[in-house]
Amino acid sequence: MTFEYGKLTYLEIKAMVEEGYMAVLPTGCTEQQGPHTSVDFDTWLASELSISASERAYEKYGAKYLVVPTLPFGPTPEHRNYGYGFIDIPQDLYEGLIYSVLKSLAQQGFKKIVIFRGCGGHHLDHVAEKFNSDFNGVSVTYIPHYPFYDVWCKYGDPNLPGGHADSFTTSLAMFKRKETVREDKIYNPYSDEPDWEDPNLDFYKYSKTGVIGDPTQATEVLGEKLWNSTVDAVADIFKEIAFN
Repeated sequence: MTFEYGKLTYLEIKAMVEEGYMAVLPTGCTEQQGPHTSVDFDTWLASELSISASERAYEKYGAKYLVVPTLPFGPTPEHRNYGYGFIDIPQDLYEGLIYSVLKSLAQQGFKKIVIFRGCGGHHLDHVAEKFNSDFNGVSVTYIPHYPFYDVWCKYGDPNLPGGHADSFTTSLAMFKRKETVREDKIYNPYSDEPDWEDPNLDFYKYSKTGVIGDPTQATEVLGEKLWNSTVDAVADIFKEIAFN
């Protein structure tokens, strides 16, 4: 059994929509992830986590979700000054694309759609509000909060600086896709805490390597604990959306 929309035929999708399946839209991005992690990390995380959490939500709770193909690009202006490794989509174009995807899913009969963002810097509240207004009574979209910090505090040091390409994300990569991690490039550069609400945020002003926080505490063993707990946490979020 697959929970991946892209691996189904249109008739199989029709049958699953009629059976009450909901949709997950993972939104990734392509941007630098420090000197030690590949630029597709956020897209991979959004995709893999959405699929794994959908599987677990079905196994544990009977919640039914189909995960549509992950969008690999989004607004990444804060990464442009590293010079390489970014695909930056203007915010207005990005919002129009997301709205069109949501509209397409609503027209197919999906009653609930979860936007699962691979990048915390992507602001989609206005898109969700417009969609929910336009499709009131037909379909509704949700943008859940991340469980990442709470999961980190269970297994890692809550006082360890984090933010981008840190020990949390690096541990996940070491466990799930070790071949993409350049372990010899992991070190702790000094970086100031960015103003995350700055509309003109530029990571390069805070970190010349692109790392915000400390990635040196990352391990494969820690990554396994973080991954399993994160999948559980997202599956619980999917359950709440499905049955409320």
